[in-house]
Amino acid sequence: MIRLKMNPLTESATLLRRAGVVLGSVGLTALYSLLILLRALFGRLNRPIVDQYCREWSAALLRLVRASLAVRGAVPDFGDGRRYIIMCTHASHYDIPVTFVSLPGSIRMLAKKELFSIPLLGHAMRAGEFPSVDRSNRQRAVEDLNRARAMMESGIVLWAAPEGTRSPDGKLLSFKKGCFHLALDTEAVIVPVAIRGIHRVLPARTWQINLGQPVDVRVGTPLDTAGKTKADLEEVMTDVRGRLEELLGNGEAE
Repeated sequence: MIRLKMNPLTESATLLRRAGVVLGSVGLTALYSLLILLRALFGRLNRPIVDQYCREWSAALLRLVRASLAVRGAVPDFGDGRRYIIMCTHASHYDIPVTFVSLPGSIRMLAKKELFSIPLLGHAMRAGEFPSVDRSNRQRAVEDLNRARAMMESGIVLWAAPEGTRSPDGKLLSFKKGCFHLALDTEAVIVPVAIRGIHRVLPARTWQINLGQPVDVRVGTPLDTAGKTKADLEEVMTDVRGRLEELLGNGEAE
């Protein structure tokens, strides 16, 4: 087990502190987005630099809320040449930063297309190899899928949330099929990851920020989808759900 201690003090943030966290988070996101764009402009951007910036940005965001992280489970060797998709529980905006800090490799979020329209951030995500798959347009979806597959073959580890939206209490919601189609299409290894306690840091659809929360990242046994077809979709979804529920503790958030 790896522990990444930040601050053990737990408290509910005051209005002023909440404002500070929000403004600080926006400022950090703008800063690192700008750094990526400037490096891209001058031809000095590469994947290790993006990895470094993602982890620095994430660590800074987590320091603002004084989260205390523990990582449990065997992390796969993401550099073994296989394609990987991290399928993670989704109960907070902090799921992504926690993953960046907790796991190795060149992790990139499978992003919603709307994020790419955000000033600075959207352009930085494109420059940093963050993929998106738009299944509402068949031709575009094929192009996006081929691009995502090429990224994975070059060493990118995709991060996806099968629930599609944030859980308000940390318990698993119903799954969307999109990321599972992608896993089967790319014959990826699915790595289940459950983040326990993250829903208390910033509960979904609220501005109630709680400081110093313990967050437990649990990495499960990978599932290799090589050789599986669309006919196996429901079986794969059920298997991944079972693994995530076990990691959460029978679906109960702590």
